[in-house]
Amino acid sequence: MIGARWGATAEEIAEPQPCDALADADAHQADRAISIDAPVAVVYRWLCQLRAAPYSYDLLDNRGRRSPRTLTPGLEQLAPGQRVMTLFTIVSFAHDEHLTIHSGRHTAVTYAVRPERTGTRLTVRIRFARPLWLAQPIVLGDLAMMRRQLLNLKALAERDAMGAEPS
Repeated sequence: MIGARWGATAEEIAEPQPCDALADADAHQADRAISIDAPVAVVYRWLCQLRAAPYSYDLLDNRGRRSPRTLTPGLEQLAPGQRVMTLFTIVSFAHDEHLTIHSGRHTAVTYAVRPERTGTRLTVRIRFARPLWLAQPIVLGDLAMMRRQLLNLKALAERDAMGAEPS
């Protein structure tokens, strides 16, 4: 499927993720990944911020409000059933490992972090239980939005890891 891969290695695509169990075997899959020069704990804490905002194109998916540029106290206290990016609900999580969310019966997502040589590898798997004619445009739209989200999270986590002031 066009747009189903951005930054993810073949090994990351083959690796099972918690969201796989939430979708039918024939669900369409998209994988995104990025390396971040920050510790796993910093990157995971920024994933918790998805409870506050989507961190992609704020004009489009945050009603024009700017996603917070500093960590919001308390958002790291995760629990199943909490809302994430307005449309999603937390299904499961493991501190400093993964955050798995879903939207209804049709979309399941896992954000996973793992240490790598110079920081953290953040991978995201999205499973869409939709017919191909509908899944293809969703995957393409997700590619644009998710790319922006991952680049924003990277910049914020790297800034915090260096101890820089918020911009």
